[in-house]
Amino acid sequence: MTNSKRALCAVTLATVLVTSAQLVRGAGHDRTVKGYVLDSSCAFTNNLKKPVSVDCELACAKAGSPLVILADNGVVYCPISDATPAQGQNERLIDSAGKRVVVTGKVYDRAGSQAIVIATIQPER
Repeated sequence: MTNSKRALCAVTLATVLVTSAQLVRGAGHDRTVKGYVLDSSCAFTNNLKKPVSVDCELACAKAGSPLVILADNGVVYCPISDATPAQGQNERLIDSAGKRVVVTGKVYDRAGSQAIVIATIQPER
């Protein structure tokens, strides 16, 4: 193999690796989501548009039901961790259970499911 062919192969390989890394990192999109924090069971099985009560949401969360964010447009965002090993997000959301929030973070979409890695969470004002 000539030096020019080796150089071309090296450049091609480098381009493929950089492009692949960008695609993996680019899978999420920064977004701001406004809505309610409620337990995942109620979000799906009861088709709620807002939480029943703060006490109900706290009881479900303390019993182990994952908290989710029900956006104003009806989309349910499952909070996820970007750490390895992954960590549950209920501790970050428990103070907001049953309340309206503004969440910023990186949103991921897979086969119609939405997940968010929370950067900030604040009460809606």
